[in-house]
Amino acid sequence: MNNLQSIHRIHLIGICGTAMASLAGMLKESGFEVRGSDHNVYPPMSTELARLGIQLFSGFDERNLDVRPDLVIIGNALSRGNPEVERVLDERIRYCSLPEAVRELFIRGHSSIVVAGTHGKTTTTSMLAWIFECAGLKPDFLIGGIAQNFHKSYQLGGGTHFIIEGDEYDTAFFDKGPKFLHYLPSSVLLNNIEYDHADIYPSIEAVKLSFRRLINIVPRNGSLIANAKDPVVVELSKAAFCKVILFGVTGGPTRSGEDPGEERMGYLARDIQINSEGTVFSVFERGKPFSEFQLPLFGDFNVSNALGAIATATQFGIGIPVIQKALGGFQSVRRRMEVRGTVAGVTVIDDFAHHPTAIQQTVKAVRSRYPRARLWAVVEPRSATMRRRVSEAELLRAFTDADEIVVADVYAPEKLPLGQRLSSERVVEGLKAQGKSARFLPNADAIVETCSPMARTGDVFVVFSNGGFDNIHEKLLEAMKKRSRHA
Repeated sequence: MNNLQSIHRIHLIGICGTAMASLAGMLKESGFEVRGSDHNVYPPMSTELARLGIQLFSGFDERNLDVRPDLVIIGNALSRGNPEVERVLDERIRYCSLPEAVRELFIRGHSSIVVAGTHGKTTTTSMLAWIFECAGLKPDFLIGGIAQNFHKSYQLGGGTHFIIEGDEYDTAFFDKGPKFLHYLPSSVLLNNIEYDHADIYPSIEAVKLSFRRLINIVPRNGSLIANAKDPVVVELSKAAFCKVILFGVTGGPTRSGEDPGEERMGYLARDIQINSEGTVFSVFERGKPFSEFQLPLFGDFNVSNALGAIATATQFGIGIPVIQKALGGFQSVRRRMEVRGTVAGVTVIDDFAHHPTAIQQTVKAVRSRYPRARLWAVVEPRSATMRRRVSEAELLRAFTDADEIVVADVYAPEKLPLGQRLSSERVVEGLKAQGKSARFLPNADAIVETCSPMARTGDVFVVFSNGGFDNIHEKLLEAMKKRSRHA
C-alpha cells in the first residue's frame, strides 16, 4: 500500500463485525476520518460507533460512497454482488482487506507478536497484552474479543510492540490466504493446531500448510514459542529458521503423536493445584525451578495459555515479579467461561467455544471450579466446523464431565447440504447410548421452557455458542427469577 500520506477519509464495508469495529476505532483514534456501513446495525455496536464519532450507514448502498473515500476496507464477510463492493471496483477506488490495513497502518515499524493456534488465541493474546501493560511497555494490541482488564479489544499504547491475535481464517473475497500471513511476525506464540474452519479448509493437511507458511516468515532473529504438548505444533516447528522455545504442561492435554519429552522444554508447568481463587502452578525453566504463579482461571488449557504468555514475555526481558502480578490480576475475556449471573442458586455461564475440543476442555474446567454441582452443557452448533457432520464423533467425546447435555438445532441448516450437515438428534442418540442424560431441544425458548423447571439450587448451566443464541443466558436467568418469585 503506497503513498499512505494521501489517505485521510476511510470507509469500512461491514463495519459492525468485531474486528472491523475495532479497526474503525483505531483509525479514528489515529486521526483518520472514518465512516462505514453494515446490514446488521443495532446496539451495542451501533451505539459504540456513535460514541466514537463514526458515521454509520444502515444497509449497503453504492450511494454511501458518494463522498469519495481515499481508501475502502472490505470485510471478509463481503463478496461480489454487494453494491458498495461493485462501485469500488467500477470506479477503481483504492481498497484493501482488514489485515492489510492493520499491517500497513499500525504494525509496520513495530515488533509484531502474533498469537496463533486453533484454541486459546483470544485469552492468550489478552494475557500477553496485560503482562506488557503491567511492565510499562504500553503495547499496541488487537484482540478478537473484549479484554476485561482493558474493557476493549484494541489499544494504541504508543509502545514499540504490537500484539495481535493471528487468525488462520481467510482474508477477503479477493485474498483467500490466512489473515495471519499479513502481520509481519517477529515472534509467534503457537498454542495448538487442530482441524477447524471446515468451510475453507478441506483437510488437516491444508490447515497445517497455512501454519507452516506462518512459521516460514518468522525472521532468523525472531522466535517461535511452541506448545510441546501438541504433536502438530512440534512437527511444524522443526522447519523454523528462528529460535524455537518449547513449553508445556506436565500431565496436561497431549494428543497422540510425537512428544519431545519434558526435559527438552524451555518452560514446564507442573504441581497444578485448584483453589477457590483459581489455579496455582509451578514453572520450571530448562528443568530448574523458575517460579510459582497464581491464575484466577480454571482448567489445564488456561495454565497452558498462561505458560505460553510467560515464555513469550521472558523473551522480551519482562521479569518474574511483573508477570506474577499481571497474571494474578488477569480478568479474562468476555464470553470465555463468563459467569452471566446466579439466581436462586443456579449459575449461568457463557462460553464462546466453537470446536468440540474447546467444549471438552471448558466442561472439564467448569467441573474443577464447581466439583459438586450438577453441570448442564447446552450447545448450539453454530460455527462452520460445528455445523458439519465431521464434528459428530468428537462431540460424542466432549461431555465426559457433564451431568446433563442439551443440544440445539444446527444454526442455519439450510446453508449446508443434508449429507454434510451435523445432526443434533444423532449426537443426542449417541450420547444416550453412552449412558449420558442428553436431550435435543431445537432452540433457546424450548431449552428454557423445558430445563428451567428442572433446575435446582447448585446447578450450573454452561452455554456454548459463538453467536448470540437468542439471548438464552438472560432468558434462563429470567426464568429462575420468575420461579423464585412464585416459590
